[in-house]
Amino acid sequence: MNNLKNIHVGHMIEKEVKKRHIEMSRICNFIACTEIELMNMYQSKSLDADILLRWSKILEYDLFRIYSQHLILYAPIVGAERKIRKRKSSTLPQFRKSIYTQEIIDFILEQFRSGMTITQIMERYGIPRATIHGWIYKY
Repeated sequence: MNNLKNIHVGHMIEKEVKKRHIEMSRICNFIACTEIELMNMYQSKSLDADILLRWSKILEYDLFRIYSQHLILYAPIVGAERKIRKRKSSTLPQFRKSIYTQEIIDFILEQFRSGMTITQIMERYGIPRATIHGWIYKY
């Protein structure tokens, strides 16, 4: 599991390119960049959304999901009143925070197995006790 607290998307992309054995010339043609620009992307902690979208397509993996998972785990818990007020004024689509991917579940269970208590997990990540118990029972 990648470290979702400190995301370095360039390193993640480079690792996946090597794993999939994708040729540099194919990547450069698809992303419309030079080999030097490609190497600079591997060293970049973050990338432009358009470039990230192209990388997601060529790697056949939703790289934006990494950031969504970060938000699920590390976004501060906001009071219900403030959530309602924000929801009414925002023109952006609203997403439910209670949808957990398998990667998130695996990450939380690994935290539990490595000695973190259920209470600590609840406090750090804002996941309900019943949800954690359900995951422990199921997996």
